[in-house]
Amino acid sequence: MKKVALITGASSGMGKSTANILHSQGYTVYGAARRTDEMNDLKTKGIRIIALDLTDDASIVEAVNTIISKEDRIDILVNNAGYGSYGAVEDVPLDEARRQFEVNLFGMARLTQLILPTMRKQKSGRIVNISSMGGKIYTPFGAWYHATKHAVEGYSDCLRLELKDFGIDVVVVEPGGIKTAWGAIAMKNLQQTSGKGAYAGFANKVFENFNKMNLGSQLTDVEILGQTIAKAATDKNPKTRYVKGYMAKPAMAIRKWFGDKVFDKIIMGQMK
Repeated sequence: MKKVALITGASSGMGKSTANILHSQGYTVYGAARRTDEMNDLKTKGIRIIALDLTDDASIVEAVNTIISKEDRIDILVNNAGYGSYGAVEDVPLDEARRQFEVNLFGMARLTQLILPTMRKQKSGRIVNISSMGGKIYTPFGAWYHATKHAVEGYSDCLRLELKDFGIDVVVVEPGGIKTAWGAIAMKNLQQTSGKGAYAGFANKVFENFNKMNLGSQLTDVEILGQTIAKAATDKNPKTRYVKGYMAKPAMAIRKWFGDKVFDKIIMGQMK
C-alpha cells in the first residue's frame, strides 16, 4: 500500500516543490491550498488536489474527511501553508494579527488534531511543521509573524513529546531566505500598513534593504528547501530540526551565542 502525504500551501514555493519530490518518490500526494487553479500542473502529474482554507474549520474538516475516506490513512502531514504580515505593532489591526495566527498556527493545529486519530490507529506517522529562522530570531516590523513562528517552535516541541509513544514523529524545518513570493507579500503588507505615518522612514528603509537582497543571488533556491522538507518527511531517524536557507544558521547562531543586544545592533546596522 502506498503511503499518503498531505502538503498544505502546495500552490507555490516550498509546498509545490515538496509535493513534486514526494510524488516522484512514490508517495500518494495530496496538495492542498485555497487556490486550486494554481495546482493544475501538479494535477497533470497525478498529484491529488484538494481545496483547503486554514481559516475555515469546515474546509479543514472536509479536506481531512475526503482524504481518509479515499485512502484510509495519512502517513505524512507537511504543515507548510503560511504568510508574513509585516507592519509596526501600533499600525497592524488586531483582526489582521488574529488572521496571521489563524493561518500560521491555529489552522495548522486544527488540521493536526483531525489527522492524529488516524496516525495513532496506524501507530505511525510523520508531522513536519514549517517554521522559519524567524522562529528563533526577530526583525523590525515582523512582530506578529515572528510571534506565530516562535509559537510553532514551542507547539512542535510539546507535540513531539506527546506523540512519541504512538510512533509519530514531529519535525520542524526552519528555512532562511528563500526565492519565493513570501518576501514580496510581507513587504507589500509592510508598505500598506506602515509606509506612511510615524514609522514610514524606518519601514521604507526595511523595504529598500529587502529589495536589494531580493535582487541579488543570495537567496536559496526553493528546490533546495523542497529537498530538505522531503528529507525531514522521510528520514528513517529524523532530526528534531532541519535548518536550511540563506542566513538561517549564522543568524540563529549570532542570536544564540552573542545575545539580544549584539543581535539588535547587527539588525539595526543593516537598516542604515
